[in-house]
Order: sequence, then structure tokens, then C-alpha cells
Amino acid sequence: MKQSQANLSSIGFVSTYPPTVCGLATFTAALRGAMADGRGSDEDLEVVSLGDSRLHESRPEVVFQHVNDDRSSLQQAIRILSRHDIVFFQHEYGIYGGPDGAEILDFISDLEAPTIVTLHTVLDKPTLRQKRILERIVDLAGQTVVMSDTAMRRLRDRYDLDSDRVTMVPHGASPGLAVPGANTGPRPVALTWGLIGPGKGLETALDAFAAVKDLQPLPRYVILGKTHPKVQAAQGDSYLDGLKAKAHALGLEDVVEFDSRYLDTDSLAAEIRRADVVLLPYESTEQVTSGVLVEALAAGKPVVATDFPHAVEMLGTGAGALVPHSDPAAMATALRGVFAEPGVAPRMATIATSIGSTLHWPVVADRYATIASALVERQALVTAFSSGRRAAGLAKVG
Repeated sequence: MKQSQANLSSIGFVSTYPPTVCGLATFTAALRGAMADGRGSDEDLEVVSLGDSRLHESRPEVVFQHVNDDRSSLQQAIRILSRHDIVFFQHEYGIYGGPDGAEILDFISDLEAPTIVTLHTVLDKPTLRQKRILERIVDLAGQTVVMSDTAMRRLRDRYDLDSDRVTMVPHGASPGLAVPGANTGPRPVALTWGLIGPGKGLETALDAFAAVKDLQPLPRYVILGKTHPKVQAAQGDSYLDGLKAKAHALGLEDVVEFDSRYLDTDSLAAEIRRADVVLLPYESTEQVTSGVLVEALAAGKPVVATDFPHAVEMLGTGAGALVPHSDPAAMATALRGVFAEPGVAPRMATIATSIGSTLHWPVVADRYATIASALVERQALVTAFSSGRRAAGLAKVG
């Protein structure tokens, strides 16, 4: 067992969790797995999963499925989590019950164990309620973690809180992504992956590829991922069908491939390693954390991305090209440079590899373990001090 985990006999995790298809679920499973590897055992690493209803199936490590907005479920979850040395929460407004996910405050305030909360979203322009919830999370948690310097700056500039209670630990990525691998086909491949839905910028990406059809050899563009469950529930296949119709209208049948699988970690890593460039055409200007971006860099891949905050931070040293949002002409120019200009892709790949080596899950998990151990030690000192004062008081009364 690593020294940083020596005093962590039990850890609780609160988040969405597989088989739920969600970025936070994947993150939590990966963090838990890396911590299990670090300590040489996955015993006493228990998960309380979040959802609007209970699933018929769950993994063995899920000891309780909390149903949002159910008070008795919340109380039972808190009782289970309080038996742990420390509890890790993942935070996104939409995964907890209550208005703007306010139920997380009940979780943290009633827990007897110290807590670490990882923020997956830090809004630049939050509503008043969102702002107050986030400020209260930082106030209640033993430590709050953000995953980019941009998120840290936003907290300092936009929120009223003690920034000393916040630390930055980057999003992790599988070390398997760094295993050498390459496209063996005759045509260069661009890859976008993740849950598909409005806001991903795929329409802009299709327009950009329509503008590079003159390149020889003709590039391939693989869009890998399932439709987002909420989009699927609301619209069925209509969104994906619309993308396919747009690709057909642009004459991209020989360019674009829709691969609607949701792959496990090893299978996804193999697909990423085969790509020549990763394309992130996202429309959001708020995104301060992108797991896909981190995975691309961990694989040493050149990246073309819209200038969302995390991309600006990570690609500024030359690991990729930044383009304005919803600008297919600029995106096409960037893709043309990576595909056709000698030396551009290798130079980006070298820088990406250097950055990516710092983002592997074992490194990230050890950072979390170090923070957790410090919190547990601090809690033990406070408890011992309080017990000593009570004992001294009783002796004086006697």
C-alpha cells in the first residue's frame, strides 16, 4: 500500500456510477479503480450511486442506490457513508435531487466522515441559487477539488469563498492510452467520441469536413458514441438521424462514419490510439473540464478544438489548434493543417505526449489519496483534542 493511503482503511464514493452512461460515472469508476490498484485491494471502497430510480443491476461495489428527492433514501445513504474514514463526492448540478441539485448539501452537512468534493462544472455566470450552492459546498466540505486552473480562477473571481479550501487535481486518463498505436489504413482518421447530442458541435464538424474533401488521401471522420440517454428519451433517434441526413446532404458518405457503441476503457483506448487527430467541436463556452480532451492528450494525439476554457488552458503550449465556436471555415483550416502540412501533426503529438504523461490515473489517484490522508489525520487530531477537553472537564467537575 502506498504511504499516502496508509491510514485510509475505508473510502465511500458518491456519484452516478456504471452501468449508468455518464461522464461522472466513468470518472468515479476510474478513480476508484486507480485507488484500489494503489492500495493493492478494492475492499472497503464502497459506492453509493445516484439516480432518479433504482437500477435492476449494479456492480458489487455499489452498496446502496440512492434515489434523489427521497428523504428516507437520503438518511440511509448518510448512515452507510458515515461508517467510512472519508467520502468522495462528485458534483454536477444535475445529478443530485432538489433545485439545482441542492440535496448534496444535506449529504455533506449530515455526514460524520470528512468529505472531498470534486467539481465537474464551475459556471462563469451561475444563477444566484447555483452560486450559493457551490459556495456552501466549499464551506461544508473538508476539501474541494477542481480539475483545471480555469475553474480555480473562476471560483476566485466569481464566488464568495475561501480559495484555500480548494485545490486543483487534473482529470485522470488511462495509462493504456499511452501504449504505442497508430492508424494502419491508407487514409488519415479524425475522431470525436462521447455521448452524442445537441451542443457537441457535430453539425459544425460536418460542415468543416465538407470543406476538406479535396485532400488526398481523403480523410475519414469517425463519430464514436451513443446518443445521450436524456436526448434518446426525449427524441428517440431523431437527432442522430438528422446528423446522418446532414452528412448525406453534404456528400460525406465516404468521409463520415457513425459508430454508435459505448465502449469499455480498453476498447475505447484502442480506437483513440488508431486516430491521427482528435476533434472537439463543442459549442459550450463554459466547459472547464473535459475528460475527452485529457484522454486525447494522454494518448499523445494532436487535437483540434473550439476555444472552450479547458482547451485554451491545455492546448496553449502547442498540443493542438484552437478555433472559434461554430466556425466551420476555421475548423477546416485547422484540420487541413494537421492532415496536410508537414511536421504539424508530429510536433503537436510530441507536446501532447509530454502533457499527457502527467495525467495518468495512478498519478491522479495518489494526489487524491494524499489529500484524503491529510483530512483524516486532521479529523483524528480534532477528535482527540475534543475528547481530551471533555475528559479534563469531567475530571474538574469530579
